[in-house]
Amino acid sequence: MTFNQVTFNNDLLRSSLESEQRRLSVQLKQIRETPLEDRREGSQFGKREEEAAEAADLENRLALEKRVLEQLADVDEALTKFEKGSYGLCEKCGQPIDPARLEALPQARLCVACKAKNAKPR
Repeated sequence: MTFNQVTFNNDLLRSSLESEQRRLSVQLKQIRETPLEDRREGSQFGKREEEAAEAADLENRLALEKRVLEQLADVDEALTKFEKGSYGLCEKCGQPIDPARLEALPQARLCVACKAKNAKPR
């Protein structure tokens, strides 16, 4: 791979990360601004069922918000690495991450070998 190909690939990856950052930011805003459904129209099971449904909705929303925030943090970290010049290096072993892995998951922090070691049960 030539220098121009590496630069071009990095430009594509950075652009992909920036697009993902915008998409996640919009998704997060929508999650936070969408009101919970109001179920106080009179359930056949009464107030307890309504409260349980509202609690479940809130729990689901918070879980979704947490997942989006985590994804956004990963993307932000990858973009920061571009600025620092450390993008594409494994956080564990310091070796370059396979370009195919970065193409599939631009915010990848670990190479395949380190990710596999991390995933093994102890």
